[in-house]
Amino acid sequence: MGVFELFLIGISLSMDAVAVALCEGLAMKKPRLGRMVLIAVFFGGFQALMPFIGAYLGEWFSVYIERWSAYIAFGLLLLIGVKMIYDAIRSQACEQAENAKIGRLFLLAIATSIDALAVGITLPALWSHSIVSAVLIIGCTTFVLSFVGVWIGNCFGIRFKKGAEIAGGAVLIALGIKILLEKLIG
Repeated sequence: MGVFELFLIGISLSMDAVAVALCEGLAMKKPRLGRMVLIAVFFGGFQALMPFIGAYLGEWFSVYIERWSAYIAFGLLLLIGVKMIYDAIRSQACEQAENAKIGRLFLLAIATSIDALAVGITLPALWSHSIVSAVLIIGCTTFVLSFVGVWIGNCFGIRFKKGAEIAGGAVLIALGIKILLEKLIG
């Protein structure tokens, strides 16, 4: 897996966080740079932390899963992608809540990054470089997209929420299929 594929994974994993960031932006009466950065830091930080934890769990069990890593990655990416699409189709418009408090941001960041933990489990088997570089790419991608999501949410509302989550799920499924085909073909 190369940097481009990892970047696509980062984009896909960030779609839940971006959708929530859109909602947070919608809830803001006036966008404030400090609040926008805080939301992006929470989402980007947890999107980096969870695959880091997952990678070390995966490394710990790598003896057992190395042969099956492509199949495991395919299964996890497929499940996460399908779940993202399912959740996007079933979800209602986000609530116009008050600006996020720190505890609420913490819970939202965990909830939107659980899928990154699952992806992180397969990273040591698929990513030949430092795990730190992988989680930095994923975390920075989420940070930037979440920051933009808050701004867009504040400017335009939530018109893009469902489409972003469906696109993110589709990209994860496509990456899972690509990983499986690479294992089977070559």
